Amino acid sequence: MPSMNDLVRQHTALGDSDLEWLHLLVSEWQLLSDLSFADLVLWVPTRDGTRYVSVAQMRPNTGPTSYQDDMVGHLVPRGRRPLLDAALDEGRIVREGDPEWREEVPVRVESIPVRREGRVLGVIARNTNLLTVRTPSRLELTYLQSASDLAQMIAAGSFPFPGQQVDMDASPRVGDGLLRLDADGIVQYASPNALSAYHRLGLAADLVGHHLGRATAELAPSRGPVDEALAKVASGWAPREFEIEGGDGVIQLRAIPLKPKGPRIGSLVLLRDVTELRRRERELITKDATIREIHHRVKNNLQTVAALLRLQARRIDSATGREALEEAVRRVGSIAIVHETLSQNLDERVEFDEIADRVLAMVAEISPGKVTGRRTGRFGILDAEVATPLSMVLTEILQNALEHGFREGDTGTVEVSAVRGGTTKDARLLITVQDDGVGLPEDFDPHRSGNLGLQIVRTLVEGELGGNFDMVRAPERGTRVLLDVPVRGDK
Repeated sequence: MPSMNDLVRQHTALGDSDLEWLHLLVSEWQLLSDLSFADLVLWVPTRDGTRYVSVAQMRPNTGPTSYQDDMVGHLVPRGRRPLLDAALDEGRIVREGDPEWREEVPVRVESIPVRREGRVLGVIARNTNLLTVRTPSRLELTYLQSASDLAQMIAAGSFPFPGQQVDMDASPRVGDGLLRLDADGIVQYASPNALSAYHRLGLAADLVGHHLGRATAELAPSRGPVDEALAKVASGWAPREFEIEGGDGVIQLRAIPLKPKGPRIGSLVLLRDVTELRRRERELITKDATIREIHHRVKNNLQTVAALLRLQARRIDSATGREALEEAVRRVGSIAIVHETLSQNLDERVEFDEIADRVLAMVAEISPGKVTGRRTGRFGILDAEVATPLSMVLTEILQNALEHGFREGDTGTVEVSAVRGGTTKDARLLITVQDDGVGLPEDFDPHRSGNLGLQIVRTLVEGELGGNFDMVRAPERGTRVLLDVPVRGDK
């Protein structure tokens, strides 16, 4: 299905600012569709003025649809739908005409001009399925009156509100709870859901006939001067979203001023009980904080272990024993780096490039000569279960390259490169560590070597990471280590 951007730019003469206004309208018009119990189709005249193209469509959550098929992308010639012509030419809401019959379903069609800065950009066709029409209740009458007010505001160019982009997935919807206020902020109608939400806040009486702003401020915890601002916002004087917590509940409110003929005649307040949602969010925040604290303590404990091993190494006379303990210090240190990074994140994933750079700097401290290390490419974001063993693998490989590839006084380079490849389902991380040192002996087999560091590498890469490991002579000089590790597809 083509996007609204594509359709507008391909078929119409509207500019970018007009297109932005249509996007703002479409982000809001679920509200009009639900209040109207009707389908909405946005029609825009083509560049030559001979046809209309439908660029967006919305179905109601509160009633049956009038369109079983998608209308977006349809073109109709001017003259076939007189209501569209009248709304576009005269700039008014057009309701004249008999119901249309679509697949044995009677549909009432109305046309609402979409105005911006005095110009009519297009027309909204409001299509109401009449098959289920019955004597309307007070709630339905309030919905329909509010929909009529919004339609007049769209025709006048005063809705949607500029600069008030709304996330409809997060904002309250019509069915969550609705209040209708008069110009003074007095509640004229409260839907059952809205009343239930306020009862959860601690309201004991009915809302109808009370000033919403003052009632809301009284239910909120005392906040001094803020209460006056809360009372004003809750009265619906401006388009705002806010939350109120009191009693055993939390409700989210959205105020929509109604100005069908210019001056504000009242407002709609949509509200939703988000008590359980906020409770779960707080639980997740607490859980995240606990996990970060655990990683922080693990890092501190590992650093303590490293410090103890370092002290022990200084007391050993044997050069071999001292060297073994220093290697253990670096292994513990590489794991501590991962936990330090995890302690600063909200999830169990880390940006491994920073870890690789720190491991490279840590291992370079043992260089017997003037050997420099550098990294190319990106490791990207890795899960903790990959990052921890991979940091140890990288430590062992770099340590092995510096200890066995260079002699005292040598100069050289060790380069670590990383490339993400493969598909989303089968993503791979290809790592190359290459030095320009003395290289490998002729009969060296990395898969049979008894070197402890290489044994650790083989075990972690092949056993824990499920990857492949190889170690070969570099084309010109030195040694090249190749790692191929499966990872998650996102970078």
